[in-house]
Amino acid sequence: MRFLLRWIWRGFLALVLLVVLLLLPVGYVEFACVGDESETDTRIALVDEDWRRAESRTLTTYPEWHIVHAYDDYARVISTGDPHEFGYVRAIAGFWTSLCALKERAAEMGGMTNNQKLTIYTIGVSFSAELLGKAAYEETAGRIATLIRGEERAVLDDRSAERAAEYGRFLQQVPWYKWPFSDDIKILENEGGDGFRDRERRFALKNEAIAKLYYAGLIAQAVEDIGPDELRMRSVVSGLSEEVLGGFEGVQIVASRPEGIEIEIDRYRRFTRLAERIAAEGGDFVEIAGNDDILFTALSDAPLSEGALYSFERQGYGDFRHLIVLPVSGLSEKLRDLGQLRLEHIHDY
Repeated sequence: MRFLLRWIWRGFLALVLLVVLLLLPVGYVEFACVGDESETDTRIALVDEDWRRAESRTLTTYPEWHIVHAYDDYARVISTGDPHEFGYVRAIAGFWTSLCALKERAAEMGGMTNNQKLTIYTIGVSFSAELLGKAAYEETAGRIATLIRGEERAVLDDRSAERAAEYGRFLQQVPWYKWPFSDDIKILENEGGDGFRDRERRFALKNEAIAKLYYAGLIAQAVEDIGPDELRMRSVVSGLSEEVLGGFEGVQIVASRPEGIEIEIDRYRRFTRLAERIAAEGGDFVEIAGNDDILFTALSDAPLSEGALYSFERQGYGDFRHLIVLPVSGLSEKLRDLGQLRLEHIHDY
């Protein structure tokens, strides 16, 4: 009995230590990453109040995209390598260090709200816990399985890499909890051989998919209860006629103003592609969702980029991601002349 109690106590202490470890980055970001507040923005937005969004949201959208990018990096690494070769701790550190820089800059945009911080801290802790758990398995049992397998990849090594790449593309426009994890389970049950590595992958990835399937159901229900985020937003564009703008897929003309044409457009990845087209056609953004500053991410072969808020290396690609904030009025000009940069994503609000 005493032996059992001793192990229960050790398990409890280990759990407490894990919780403290996961919450340490939250405390650091909350209390150490404090920027200087600027004067209140007195500019009057052009779009109706119902279509205005807090300017700091352009920054607070990035942490979730960091997770999207991490899954893409993971897929890239395992396309030719093994899961233990991915830098799990490095991906976690990238989330929190980039968030620190974003939180400091957000102070100039009115700061992050408590709800924004609660959401970001929650997904950050969940992301950290998931990757630490995956690292613990892949660096031990998973690595041993690759040694037993040898140099030749198993069927499920390649199949899981394909699904990981599909998942990364899926996340570009659709929330993660809508991914068909049940399909992953079926694939793992029906494909692959009887070799040790295939059986090990089937066991590990099937249990991971089952856990995510149930967790996704809980998240989907929570989103349904509070309502999903708006998928459309309004912007004002100058330099292009209503006929040209109305010819772009997904664009709805709202009104013609002295400052430009007000349009309603899709958010997320579709907005990035549309902004590229508007810039290429000679159009300029006057404001986006009522705001005059915006964040975008770009890639380059150089470790630093002038004016970047934060820069770091991507795993599996050998290049670097840069977080850049600039005025909305200068967005199109920047898109027309990126220099050595390659546009990745424009972070709307």
